[in-house]
Amino acid sequence: MSLAALVGRPNVGKSTLFNRFTETRSAIVHDTPGVTRDRIYGEVEWNGRTFSLVDTGGYVPRTAERFERAIREQVEIALRESDVILLVCDVTTGVTDLDEEMAALLRGNDVPVIVVGNKADNVERRWDAAAFWSLGIGDVYPVSGTNGMGTGDFLDAVVDCLPKEPPPREADERPRLAVIGRPNVGKSLLVNRLLGQTRSIVTGVAGTTRDSVHSVLKYHGQEIVLVDTAGLRRRARVSDNVEFYSTLRTERAIRECDVAVLLLDGVRGLDMQDIRVLREAEDLSKGLVIAVNKWDLVEKTTNTARDYERAVKDRLQTLAYVPIVFVSALTSKRVSRVVDMALRVRRERARRIQTSELNSVMQDAIARHHPPQYRNAPVRIKYVTQVRTDGPVFAFFCNHPQGIRESYSRYLENRLRESFGFLGVPIKLVFRAKSRGDFDKVVGGTIS
Repeated sequence: MSLAALVGRPNVGKSTLFNRFTETRSAIVHDTPGVTRDRIYGEVEWNGRTFSLVDTGGYVPRTAERFERAIREQVEIALRESDVILLVCDVTTGVTDLDEEMAALLRGNDVPVIVVGNKADNVERRWDAAAFWSLGIGDVYPVSGTNGMGTGDFLDAVVDCLPKEPPPREADERPRLAVIGRPNVGKSLLVNRLLGQTRSIVTGVAGTTRDSVHSVLKYHGQEIVLVDTAGLRRRARVSDNVEFYSTLRTERAIRECDVAVLLLDGVRGLDMQDIRVLREAEDLSKGLVIAVNKWDLVEKTTNTARDYERAVKDRLQTLAYVPIVFVSALTSKRVSRVVDMALRVRRERARRIQTSELNSVMQDAIARHHPPQYRNAPVRIKYVTQVRTDGPVFAFFCNHPQGIRESYSRYLENRLRESFGFLGVPIKLVFRAKSRGDFDKVVGGTIS
């Protein structure tokens, strides 16, 4: 996906523009310069194109103050990473020395630059934006992040500057496994052990892998695409001048994979960041596996692995369906089990349950535990069918879908898993109001 970066001096309205274009409130908007200290990114859809947009901190050159120096580094790496650069200026102040310094920095770049004359809230201010043509680095577009004036023409120009989308290629049916996790848990070493060669740089320094590295593993006659991703960190701590983009690439890798393998440090265990990543992969309906690395360093007793697994699943709660394997990338012990389990989860993710079998099992579960009443009326689930694979979705037709509570939905999900497995696979239950006549339209487990 193409990337555009909003850059500029502090307090010119970058965060306001970001929020408008992404239709979110992810960026903090305040009159105090320097509020945006880290990069924030989102997606923009316009004229049939989708691209990533990054909101950077204000660019403040020639200062020794710590966070302003960090902001400058963030912007400089943004310039190297972006497909198009959006220099945001303030029409109410005109061209400043900082704007000119930014322009000088951008002038030596091969990346397309568009100048944004922000805060052009009326006709008079739109005329004032003409002053920024003196920067000599790109076309000038007067816009207002507050009321949206001029943003349509501006986004047209951004889309025109993006690289052409590659032609659609034939679907790649090979399994795609993304190895994810915190920095320095051994992701690169694990991938290298599987490949039998040094494909990724392996050191003891956290965060060595700055980009995603795709490799093809030939495993028992099958080709598997392995993605070794940069380590994820809490966003509040993403302040290094490269790590933000490493995090962005990791999250893209989760979107593109079939199964995400979360690698844990067996000594440190599971933390909230690991759970957040699992939740993200679950929301995207990806297969999930947990691999506990550095198991050779964990002091063993008779039930160490069982106790460890129980402790992890107690913390995961609703993610307890995720399988856990124990490995040592350093000694290569049991590393092949990671691939075996990931392939098993991928097969589970593609399963389709016959409608007759599904209804037999679920109607029995419903008879044993009826749903609570809705507004003093009984809730009756009449029919169940699987409407999607590769992220299984099950549709339950009932008279009062709004009466199905989360606790009862969880009960039905647990009965589904008990009967049909779906190990490591997020499943989604949807409840719909349908008449009996609509059920006749269900053919082959799909709704026509």
